[in-house]
Amino acid sequence: MPRNKLSPLEIEIRKTISDNLKFYSRGMTQKELSEKTGIPVSTLSGYFAKRSTPNIGTIEKLSEALNVNKSDIDPRLVKGSMPNNVIPITKITKIPLLGTIACGDPILAEENIEEYISEPADDLPSGKLFYLKAKGNSMKPTIPNGSKVLIRLQEDVEDSEIAAVLMTEDNEATLKRIKRVNGTMFLMPDNPEFDPIIADKNHPARILGKAIRYTSDL
Repeated sequence: MPRNKLSPLEIEIRKTISDNLKFYSRGMTQKELSEKTGIPVSTLSGYFAKRSTPNIGTIEKLSEALNVNKSDIDPRLVKGSMPNNVIPITKITKIPLLGTIACGDPILAEENIEEYISEPADDLPSGKLFYLKAKGNSMKPTIPNGSKVLIRLQEDVEDSEIAAVLMTEDNEATLKRIKRVNGTMFLMPDNPEFDPIIADKNHPARILGKAIRYTSDL
């Protein structure tokens, strides 16, 4: 089914947002902006290329990362640009934060929900999602200590992708990059100061899901 055709106003809004993002992010790559905002690069590229329009929650993340006003990015947010009785509506999804996941020495994974994190639904991938908090330095610089890592529930990932892995022998969890050699799964750290973890019949492990992105408080 074809998408609804954009109105001339919607086309102009996308162009203006794209131009503003390019202007205020000068000297910053889309990957760096993704790391600062937690917005996937693929989503950001859609805004820069005028393929999609960010919602209010996303504009707020971008404005904070670029240290500008929301209205500097989105012309719809300039005072007086829309009727006072028009309130932008953003669908919000609450994602559970499940305990703490280790990025160094594995620690006991508590399956209880510590809190719920509200996210704009438009910025989320499909599938069942949950957050885990990273602890340790084995995945630096990719994932900083203390980051909240968004995980999509799935039983397997491709080699070189980062996964949340449950060490089934002692019910401990860790966050590592997956590598398979001759039927043996290696849990690889990104920090060369840490050693890989071998998952085999003597040390069984189960992939919980794929790491999608992280957010980190300053």
